[in-house]
Amino acid sequence: MRTAQAFIISLLMLVLPPPALAEEAAAEQECVVLLHGLWRTELSMKWLQWALDDAGFSTSSPTYPSLRYPIEELAVRAVEQGLYECGLHQPQRIHFVTHSLGGILIRQYTAHHDIPGLHRVVMLGPPNQGSQVADYVYSLDLLQPLSPDAVEQLGTGENSVPLRLGPVSFELGVIAGTASSGGVIPGTPTEASDGTVAVAETRVPGMRDFLELPVGHTFMMWSPAVRDQVVYFLRRGQFDRSVVTTVQP
Repeated sequence: MRTAQAFIISLLMLVLPPPALAEEAAAEQECVVLLHGLWRTELSMKWLQWALDDAGFSTSSPTYPSLRYPIEELAVRAVEQGLYECGLHQPQRIHFVTHSLGGILIRQYTAHHDIPGLHRVVMLGPPNQGSQVADYVYSLDLLQPLSPDAVEQLGTGENSVPLRLGPVSFELGVIAGTASSGGVIPGTPTEASDGTVAVAETRVPGMRDFLELPVGHTFMMWSPAVRDQVVYFLRRGQFDRSVVTTVQP
């Protein structure tokens, strides 16, 4: 009996791929759209894109003109460009990984459009409750003529886009940075934040998981810890708390 069991186990080991290889094989049928933040380009997401490529995902990382159009138009431009490029790979599932404004674009788009195959989204430092930094920048008279429409729309005033959007309708994981415990620069959050977006501003109803990491807003997408958590969530629908000591559910 033991000989027969050993033979069956050996046979299964030959036929079934190791778990890591199985995950990569599944990822090959999935595409990830990466959306950068305000005043950025696709280059800001490049390291994260390489990590997703190495993990077996197809990827698209469009650059969109964040300084030229309001959020409503940016959402259509950026998301549809990403979906078009992903469509070339004929994936079974579509994921999004966003930084800052990019998270508001996918919320804006999905509030008005269906995305066939949309599965999971990871947002990095998203101003889901509006941004007090955006309020401050837009309040400066000297900068108003130079501020893109998206700055006012990212704030907490009557034209706030994040505040008029409802709960998310997709599997969402949010990563909030905690590199700053209080603003020393005028306009920056006075509570725990990534230096630009407060932890409390990143939350949104309907999110599936939430994670705090000691990273800053500007370069969080270049963090190895963030990279690993992004891949983990896209594969499993939750963050890996076995390697995190400071987490708020």
